[in-house]
Amino acid sequence: MIKQKQQTNGIEIDLTGPQGNAYFLLGTAKKFGKQLGMGDSYIKEMLDKMMSGDYENLVKVFDDEFGSVVTLYR
Repeated sequence: MIKQKQQTNGIEIDLTGPQGNAYFLLGTAKKFGKQLGMGDSYIKEMLDKMMSGDYENLVKVFDDEFGSVVTLYR
């Protein structure tokens, strides 16, 4: 879930900093997908879906896929 900065455990990504860059998020999604055992075709579909719209779409798809392990904040 996209949240304001607060105390959390686990992986955090600040969308206002360098980690909020679309290319960083795409690379991170690919890396996490492989680490979580997602198939190559699923990862490709996920990345295509992330790139199918604007930046907000990219963030939403990332959050939908990895929101249980990654906290995004602005």
